[in-house]
Amino acid sequence: MATAYVVAGVAAAGLAFWYDFKSWQSFGTGGTPPTIQGYLKIRQWGLYLLYTRQNLIDPSPIPDSGTSYIKPQKVPNRAGRRPGLTRWTLPQRQISEKITPAASSTLHNLMQDFAKTAPYSHYIDSRPSKTEGGTGPAIYVKPDVSTINPAAHKIFYEVAHVHPAENSLHVYVSPLDAKLVMKRGWGLRFPVTWLAPPSWIMVYAPRNEEEVEVVREIVRAAVCYAVGLDVDAIR
Repeated sequence: MATAYVVAGVAAAGLAFWYDFKSWQSFGTGGTPPTIQGYLKIRQWGLYLLYTRQNLIDPSPIPDSGTSYIKPQKVPNRAGRRPGLTRWTLPQRQISEKITPAASSTLHNLMQDFAKTAPYSHYIDSRPSKTEGGTGPAIYVKPDVSTINPAAHKIFYEVAHVHPAENSLHVYVSPLDAKLVMKRGWGLRFPVTWLAPPSWIMVYAPRNEEEVEVVREIVRAAVCYAVGLDVDAIR
């Protein structure tokens, strides 16, 4: 009888492990190889970060420096409670929330729209996200831009990308803009501090067309930060 309980326990643990591994894969692996070895590495990081007890909605670790490109009136306080997060360190993802069909369509074309619309198209292009292991659309500052922000290389010149699984984004904004986004309830810091600069932040998924426009403003400011100038000012 004891042996049967042990076998049942081992089987249950194995099933739980496999279910969590497959769930992790389904959210995108944040650039980590989608293998058992990759999953175990992320779980180890998770234990370390649990021990260090980070508060990712606290903006104070982000420096008060640089230029702000966000138009504050276009990023009002986010309505409702912050969404919950999934249980993995990477990929950094939120619990899915409902989104209107029109908002979903606009959001998932947002990177390509920026990359093909002047004046942004002079400075950025769109391709699969390197930081997401090739999954999800991203925008990159073109390496031959004369005004390029030297800090842009810290995240491989990537400006922003959308996560197909649950509609959140990662965006590289200026430190001051990162603080504004967080204080108004639209995002939080990236947990793995040794992989990305402090103002590489996660932006919560929009739920309707109005919130997509807030996201658009955050991404626009990220383009300006990467390019090193207010792109709209040269229209």
